[in-house]
Amino acid sequence: MENLIALLIGAPLLGAAVLLLGGRRLDRTGHWLGTLLAAASFVIALVLFVDMLGKGAEDRALHQTLFTWIPVGTFQADMAFQLDQLSMTFVLLITGVGTLIHVYSIGYMEHDERRRRFFGYLNLFVAAMLLLVLADNYLLLYFGWEGVGLASYLLIGFWQHKPSAATAAKKAFIVNRVGDMGLSIAIMLMFTTFGTFAFGRVLEASDQASEGKLTAIGLMLLLAACGKSAQVPLQSWLGDAMEGPTPVSALIHAATMVTAGVYLIVRSADIFNAAPDAQLVVTVVGAVTLLFGAIVGCAKDDIKKALAGSTMSQIGYMILAAGLGPIGYVFAIMHLVTHGFFKAGLFLGAGSVMHGMNDEVDMRKYGGLRKYMPVTFVTFGLGYLAIIGFPGLSGFFSKDKIIEAAFAKGGTEGWILGAVTLLGAAITAYYMTRVMLMTFFGEKRWQPDAEGHEPHPHESPKSMVIPMILLAVGSVGGGAVFEFSGFVEWLEPVTGFEHGHAPISAAAVTAATVAVMVIGVGLAYLQYGRGPVPVVAPRGSLLTRAARRDLLQDDFNHAVFVTGGTHLTRSLVYVDHSLVDGVVNGTAAAVGGLSGRLRKLQNGYARTYAVSMFGGTAVLIAATLLMRAV
Repeated sequence: MENLIALLIGAPLLGAAVLLLGGRRLDRTGHWLGTLLAAASFVIALVLFVDMLGKGAEDRALHQTLFTWIPVGTFQADMAFQLDQLSMTFVLLITGVGTLIHVYSIGYMEHDERRRRFFGYLNLFVAAMLLLVLADNYLLLYFGWEGVGLASYLLIGFWQHKPSAATAAKKAFIVNRVGDMGLSIAIMLMFTTFGTFAFGRVLEASDQASEGKLTAIGLMLLLAACGKSAQVPLQSWLGDAMEGPTPVSALIHAATMVTAGVYLIVRSADIFNAAPDAQLVVTVVGAVTLLFGAIVGCAKDDIKKALAGSTMSQIGYMILAAGLGPIGYVFAIMHLVTHGFFKAGLFLGAGSVMHGMNDEVDMRKYGGLRKYMPVTFVTFGLGYLAIIGFPGLSGFFSKDKIIEAAFAKGGTEGWILGAVTLLGAAITAYYMTRVMLMTFFGEKRWQPDAEGHEPHPHESPKSMVIPMILLAVGSVGGGAVFEFSGFVEWLEPVTGFEHGHAPISAAAVTAATVAVMVIGVGLAYLQYGRGPVPVVAPRGSLLTRAARRDLLQDDFNHAVFVTGGTHLTRSLVYVDHSLVDGVVNGTAAAVGGLSGRLRKLQNGYARTYAVSMFGGTAVLIAATLLMRAV
């Protein structure tokens, strides 16, 4: 069975190569080829999953070595793969949800002239993400990590004729390069500390390294995770990434790119377990981003950007859980998978709404769409109920477990983290209810566009609707499956698991979670459900205006890095011109002036040279006589 692992990556990679190099002859069939190869990877994943279920917990890991990638003396990096319970969970999510997004894209991109290339990029994205989660060493993981960055750049900027899309792609690429520096430094530290990149050898030897080195490695891994998973302070690219086609948003936000940071931290669990300071920073970053993204989501009128803020917040839950150590690793992955279902469904639902509304994204110009798009309304609604933690749906089970784990951390830290997760749950219920009410309820608010064309909302074609229905099924039942199928026992051999000691009972946590959810829904209904929604957004409070500007994250980056960098550059140029060039030019001028004066001594007259020789001889004789006299 281990020989099938490479085929998981090979199928979509083949699709990317054929679609991107095959030329226009594949324009009519390329989308089908890309979808079939993504589906083939999912089928292979199912075969490997069934085989894994038939083995004991300690015998489920498979390894496949294709060849030695970089042999240089004692340095050796293998093109080798590792499939265990953790990577299998990601493989099923990536290939399963990824295939549904491919199917959805057939209808969504039907009229795009470059559809073949789009599917080639989708295949490349899936292949790179699979390489990332299947690598058995950090260096090969880095290769997949960079492949994901490249594919995201190509997909976010797919409509590069729009300046906003081209700018968003560059922004995502540059911000992620900052995080990638963290991963590269972490890998260098691993090699100098352990002499290897392999997961098994690094993680097994982690308890033998000094806590200082492990803390440094952990912080660099966290920096990398912040870039890929859009966590504070490297979160600014995520909202702008909505400039790409909606299927790209679903793929990035649900099944691939933003989950990479969570995978990296959980895969490196032994390093973080031995570096409590780094683990604490992970928890703080998750808690801050959880609230940051939720607040941003409350103020966005662009439906996709509201969901982008939601993604940032939900990934914050996962990072926070990963920072809790063995108490939370399993629940971070559990929420990651359930989030993959309902967030992909929500983004595809948003794309369906845009499809029926002439690509309009402003929710203030929607209203009453449940009458015109009933299937989209139901599937989107189920995703909405899942993400706010409605009892019985997937988000209820996974988010509730993270909140319990936060309280189980114990002490003051546990109470603070528990309060933050509950507050995040309340805000999530508020902004998602706001999205539902503004989009599907109330009276219609759409108006003719600048060319006089009025939207005629309608249901999307079957190729778009069927993936939405399947994802809605996962949004409803996914959490219960994980809750009652032994998901904790499934991941425990890889991630470890410990029961925390919460100061309050699980029933009390559940009751509090449901209560804050109801409060959030109620507040949103009072504001958006009882009266007409203005087409033009009111000015709002200072916090609202800041949230519309992403809590001034771009303003901060511009002030510190752009303006500050400009001033620093100008200062360095001034120093270069005034000091460095001054010294160099001054030295040159002094030498030139001195040589000009010395040149006057060389006038070409023999009598002058004779007098000089006579004078020099006289000086030497006088000096000699003086020294003898002394």
